[in-house]
Amino acid sequence: MEQQGRIMQAYELAREQYADWGIDAEAVLHKLSSVSVSVQCWQGDDVGGFETSDSSLSGGGIQATGHYPGKARNHAELQADLAFALSLVPGNHRVNLHAIYGDFRGKKVDRDAIEPAHFEGWVDWAKEHQVKLDFNCTCFSHPLANEGFTLSSQDESVRRFWIEHVNRCREISAWMGRSLHSRTIHNLWIPDGTKDQTVNRMKYRETLRKSLDEIFSLEYPSGEMTDSIESKLFGIGSEAYVVGSHEFYMGYGLTRNKMICIDMGHFHPTESVADKISSLLLYTPELMFHVSRGLRWDSDHVVSFNDELMAFAQEIVRADALPRANIGLDFFDASINRIGAYVIGIRNTQKSLLYALLEPIQQLRKYEAEGKYFERLALLEEAKTKPFGAVWDYFCLTNCVPPGDQFIKEIQDYERNILSLRS
Repeated sequence: MEQQGRIMQAYELAREQYADWGIDAEAVLHKLSSVSVSVQCWQGDDVGGFETSDSSLSGGGIQATGHYPGKARNHAELQADLAFALSLVPGNHRVNLHAIYGDFRGKKVDRDAIEPAHFEGWVDWAKEHQVKLDFNCTCFSHPLANEGFTLSSQDESVRRFWIEHVNRCREISAWMGRSLHSRTIHNLWIPDGTKDQTVNRMKYRETLRKSLDEIFSLEYPSGEMTDSIESKLFGIGSEAYVVGSHEFYMGYGLTRNKMICIDMGHFHPTESVADKISSLLLYTPELMFHVSRGLRWDSDHVVSFNDELMAFAQEIVRADALPRANIGLDFFDASINRIGAYVIGIRNTQKSLLYALLEPIQQLRKYEAEGKYFERLALLEEAKTKPFGAVWDYFCLTNCVPPGDQFIKEIQDYERNILSLRS
């Protein structure tokens, strides 16, 4: 109770400071409460999935590093870990599934044969825990992806296999949306590309466009599912050329009315993802974001409350685009406690949005319109030392989740009592 009193007192003082700038902290928290983060299931088991008892990540331009003990080995463990992680963060969120996480009941079900029945357990779990679901086709870690091409493959039998897989995934997504009365976003990313230079850039991209046009010829109600398409700069084994580049998917999305997915780790290290947001929103109704942290390359580190993350959130808020932004996480760190990675990543993403929402944007815009650039800079700098943390702790307190660093002990207890018992 003593700590609760301190948090309340600190919040009241912070609220008054923000009110001096014309910012209603309560209204800001109400707006933040409306934002659902789509939490990636694959952080819980290092992108292994449950296709077979020995499923493991292999190939496809991605890699999980580390061997921290306690990873989820089955549906029950992963669902328990997700539920526990979500209990330590404020707000109501979504869970993002990959196709390899179906319940195949010990049988070998190839990816061109998956169906809604394999995900009934996930829908039941989502209803029980009052979360919604998003979905992804899994076009990697499969023998038919070993040559480096899936939807752009020049082998027609391989291309047909992956078209059917994506068709199945879109069907499953629509079924999830109907079942949970909330639109499911189906995200499509493929690892297609070459390790060294190719002389057939146009040919592969023409093939990918052809595959996508066939896939998207079947439309589903927008209230059930929406497609997003995700680009990448390079991957492991596709360092020289990626078929689905940013320019390819930007052109495809804008001409085919498909949502473009921007992953923060999929660009040059010095390239600003934040700078792309306002440009794309001029031409498309909404965007999908994968929040990640790349170090030197697309290394999918746990999201940190750093300049890149803050710039991302600020641009969304400054563009009045929060209702048009679909925010998901995409990192997988196998070197630390996986629950801890979840909680840090979700909370930091929320913190970045809160920080952006607490900016004195109206005054900043006024200064800018009047050419008062010294005043604009001064106010931006002063905002950095306002008591943002007090508002965050209050948000946690009112959502009945641990404020400050209290979640550390809860995760340590979970590791000692549950994770450490997993072989």
